[in-house]
Amino acid sequence: MDKLEEIIRKYALINAAKHGGQAQPGAVIGMIMSKHPEYRQDAGQVSKTAGQIVSTINKMPLDAQSKELEQLGGYQEKKVEKVKGLADLPEVDGEVVLRFAPNPSGPLHIGHARAAVLNQEYRKRYGGKLILRVEDTDPRRVDPEAYQMIDEDLHWMGVEWDEKVIQSDRMEIYYQHAQDLIKQGGAYMCTCPGDVFKELKDSSRACPHRDASVEENLALWEKMPETEEGKMVLRVKTDIKHKNPAIRDWVAMRVVDDAHPRVGSKYKVYPMMNFSVSVDDHLLGVTHVLRGKDHLANSEKQEYLYQHMGWEVPQFIHYGRLKMDDVRLSTSQARRGIEEGTYSGWDDPRLGTIRAIARRGIQSEAIKELMLEIGVKIADSTVTWKKIYGLNRAFLEEKANRYFMVENPQLVEIKGVPEKLLGTVERPLHPDHLDRGMRKLDFNGNVYLDGDDIPSNPDEVLRLMDAVNITFQDGKAQYHSEGIDEAREAKAKIVQWVPKLGRIETELVMPDASTVTGFAEQSLSAVQVDDVVQLERIGFARLDQAEDGKLRFYYAHK
Repeated sequence: MDKLEEIIRKYALINAAKHGGQAQPGAVIGMIMSKHPEYRQDAGQVSKTAGQIVSTINKMPLDAQSKELEQLGGYQEKKVEKVKGLADLPEVDGEVVLRFAPNPSGPLHIGHARAAVLNQEYRKRYGGKLILRVEDTDPRRVDPEAYQMIDEDLHWMGVEWDEKVIQSDRMEIYYQHAQDLIKQGGAYMCTCPGDVFKELKDSSRACPHRDASVEENLALWEKMPETEEGKMVLRVKTDIKHKNPAIRDWVAMRVVDDAHPRVGSKYKVYPMMNFSVSVDDHLLGVTHVLRGKDHLANSEKQEYLYQHMGWEVPQFIHYGRLKMDDVRLSTSQARRGIEEGTYSGWDDPRLGTIRAIARRGIQSEAIKELMLEIGVKIADSTVTWKKIYGLNRAFLEEKANRYFMVENPQLVEIKGVPEKLLGTVERPLHPDHLDRGMRKLDFNGNVYLDGDDIPSNPDEVLRLMDAVNITFQDGKAQYHSEGIDEAREAKAKIVQWVPKLGRIETELVMPDASTVTGFAEQSLSAVQVDDVVQLERIGFARLDQAEDGKLRFYYAHK
């Protein structure tokens, strides 16, 4: 009985137990497609096989059905409750051990945040263990700076790990397990040219080296480090007639001529991802693996290795793809853009890297909230900036103090302001937290306004926040009235302003990397780098640099 038949038979017996011994083919097929999405591409075969098995089971006596179901592990119907937040992990028995396993080809991006945050949350939920495993067994995909950048990005997200493993430190372990696999007859050395093996594989024919003796394979294994790249690989034996050609006798070890940025030329034989991952997951005691559904075939490949070695297979939890509108998530594309000068670096605001997002003032709590909301569902998810901004705003509203900045500043000299209204204007740093204190703006009638706020209609009234109401007659500013009530009666537009004295030159880097320049109020000089403020009527921004009396902010959102 193959794996698919075994799965169908168990679900058919479960369904029969629910319906008085008569399983429903449609329900059985639905259970399979839901819990085993890897079979969706073979829906026709699943439907045909399910129909045959259900027909057989429905003819069995109830006691025979019950006995067989008990042999397959039994079934106990559970009361279904709506789960808030993340669904529970399946098959938890003892300590939960998880791993987050990035490739050091660059810093982390928002796609990585999903796996990092979810693993961290499950670690906390079960009091388990999280391993940070840096998968660097492809020398051509290693950025030496990425080792540190990954740690920094995880710290920013609040992800804590209990153990750190770097795969290039474990090469001898992979060699030993490759040799053990050969001795057990689970792998063989293949010297077929790549195009020749592909032709054999695609036609479900075995490689001529597949039946070589253990001694012959071990002899070739010893010679592998002196072999040219592409001339020899170690293959794991699978089902040569498997429905998916990619799974047939996959490569475990290959020769790479390039030096490794971390270990130099010490090694030439490197494990492929599916081999090193399986060995490490087993040796490190990983119980649950969270990964994208693009790894469905890899999970199946790895199961063959587990079977050869007699290891217990961890629980694989697959989730859908994460897409993001108008954001570059490809590390290779981002790197090319940096090298060509299109992007200023990994923290360019147009990129979807964690450091680019952090530089704009997006809070780590907002990213965490987003990933928990998306969860581990198998359906694909599309993330929009609008969604991120909404979550982020909830954290910044309480946190960010308020200040004035004007873009496109135009100096305005207001005529006719009563002497009693000249002096100091006070506004709270935060209207909901008066205990934070007040900010003071000198008002002598000479202020900077945003040029776009200056009306052309002489009857239009403009309200300077907490100061006075003005109009523009023949292009010159005139005092109109003092209070907010008069402003409301005149339906005045309320605008921010910056005193002529004490202004600070300010630059705002926008999400598209363009810049906006203007003047800001003197109170901003007390803000520290990395603080996020709200520039009134403009939006939230993070202070990136304060030098020579000038401020540079990165804009987050309204």
